[in-house]
Amino acid sequence: MKLAIRQLSLRLQQFTLGVDVDLQHARTAIFGPSGAGKTSLLETIAGLRKPDTANISFNDRLFDDSSRNYSLPVRLRRLGYVPQYDSLFPHLSVRRNLLYGSDGKSKDGTLEFHHITDFLEIGHLLDRHVRTLSRGENQRVVIARALLSAPQLLLLDEPLTSLDAKLKTTILHQLQALHREFGIPMLFVTHDAAEAIAICEDVLLLHAGRITARGEPAKLLG
Repeated sequence: MKLAIRQLSLRLQQFTLGVDVDLQHARTAIFGPSGAGKTSLLETIAGLRKPDTANISFNDRLFDDSSRNYSLPVRLRRLGYVPQYDSLFPHLSVRRNLLYGSDGKSKDGTLEFHHITDFLEIGHLLDRHVRTLSRGENQRVVIARALLSAPQLLLLDEPLTSLDAKLKTTILHQLQALHREFGIPMLFVTHDAAEAIAICEDVLLLHAGRITARGEPAKLLG
């Protein structure tokens, strides 16, 4: 993959997020403390925030070019976004949440409904309402829904937060295998060094809206 984030500037309450970087690794972590700008960076890539200035492209497909006042609509970016907080429809079953806006099929046959639900071990949850799910079950359903959108890139915002140790280990192993299983690159936001080391090949250290270091997770964070 090639994600180019050039001349990104976004005014936030405490500072201005400023990023200029090319990402090429299939599993990249964005690491830093709470309030560093990690979520704002993901939301800008996803098209959910409008930057003051930016030129952003993914695999040479233009997402944003502020010099031309151009922004590709969110629905056309083909990004799977897993937000930090619950995003499921509480009045729908797991199945209906997963199929919302999707028929469960992909053009290349690699992201089929049953393949995804089997991989994430949620087949037995399909007829339950999301109000009855545990935190870990809920998070796996959110990841499955993102995969069913047939994304070219997954954006994961602290997907292991608030999980107990056993559930965190289960989902961590699934995230480790996800790229190998489906071939989808990911940006993984975390403030947990162990998660970044276990999952990612590359890490950006973000502090107060600026990239302060970059490299192999085990070397920078170990």
